[in-house]
Amino acid sequence: MYYAYNYRLKPSDAHREELDRHRDICRQLYNHTLYRLNEYQDEHDELPSMTTLRSELPDLKEWWGDLSDVYSKVLQTVVERLFDNLKSLSKLEENGYGVGQLKWKPPREFRSFTYSQSGFKLNKKGGQAVLSLSKLGDIPIRLHRAIPDVHKSDSSCAAHQKSSISEDDAKLKQVTVKKEPTGEWFATFGVQMDHEPPEPPENPEKCVGIDVGILKYAHDTDGTAVGSLDLSDERDRLEREQRKFSRKQHRSNNYEKQRRRVAECHADLRRKRRDFLHKLSAYYAREYDLVAVEDLNVKGMMESPSNSRNTASAAWRTFLSLLEYKCEREGTHFVAVNPRGTTKECASCGVSTDKPLWVREHSCPACEFEADRDANAARNTLSRGLTKVGVGRSELPPVETALSTGTTTVPAKRVVEAGSPTLKERTASAVSE
Repeated sequence: MYYAYNYRLKPSDAHREELDRHRDICRQLYNHTLYRLNEYQDEHDELPSMTTLRSELPDLKEWWGDLSDVYSKVLQTVVERLFDNLKSLSKLEENGYGVGQLKWKPPREFRSFTYSQSGFKLNKKGGQAVLSLSKLGDIPIRLHRAIPDVHKSDSSCAAHQKSSISEDDAKLKQVTVKKEPTGEWFATFGVQMDHEPPEPPENPEKCVGIDVGILKYAHDTDGTAVGSLDLSDERDRLEREQRKFSRKQHRSNNYEKQRRRVAECHADLRRKRRDFLHKLSAYYAREYDLVAVEDLNVKGMMESPSNSRNTASAAWRTFLSLLEYKCEREGTHFVAVNPRGTTKECASCGVSTDKPLWVREHSCPACEFEADRDANAARNTLSRGLTKVGVGRSELPPVETALSTGTTTVPAKRVVEAGSPTLKERTASAVSE
């Protein structure tokens, strides 16, 4: 499996200037390679291979002196990046999407470059962890968590790190240096794990169905409801900064300062939301043997004129993507089921009952089964998931009433961190308080 570890760099002003220069050289090489690709296609009526364009790099350095200032592997990854973009366009076209052509990258749209296989190393100098990049120097880095690949670092840096993964199982393959719109620089390490992830159990014992929503972000079959993340203060701040930004003169110094403030607001929203989703998905992937969720068509829901902002803020597709890869990593069954009718169908007898969105309780007129609307949907999701996997299981314990009498409610700010006690233990202490 392949994992990414993201860390913040702390470059000096001289390092920032040099990083920006390398980034711009890579951008110009990308545009030049795109020009050569189109030129070659016009002459030969076919696309050149990636090897053909990479073989031109040594000759290109003879008249383009700036290329010699950048590590050779970085230049090769720029060419690979262009062909990766072409493959992405081809896949979209195969799936029926209308695609155009690749365009030249302006400075603000080309924000990263990659060291692959070699040219980078983690060291520790003067008590500070640094990232040594070829032809760039030693840049201080904030290692807020361990990197599994400790055997490629020197002994002093290796002693600084702790990891539960064996050194022989992890290989540090690449590092991508990226500049965010806020002006901050980050390094993302690509780590390849040689060991295979654990296989999901044939007869899962701990199974859970999850129904996602707006008022309560996640409601599962164990009676736990996780509240949605409250980002109203962050959105208000973003709107204030955007109004100020609209009044600045374009390309002035104040314009650039305000642009960074707006970018910082966006980054704050994004980080808090992803932190919440990472913790929630990690909890379900580690605590259960099987997780069943609804395969939601989020794109179609976004096109609806009503409630699209809350749908976008919920980031359900991001949550499902995070949950899927973490279930694979932990050896947990991840089952996505058809969401049609999970809310209307009775989890006890299967009779469908139409109910408007404002009705938050399920009351079956056929069998008189009563439950919270989301709890009923979660039970239906789990039943469909078990059927899809082909796992037999006894009847689910009945849910007596709605949230106020039977379900533990967990506010979003109390979602547990990775490795912490379970949600139920946290909520039990919250109720006692």
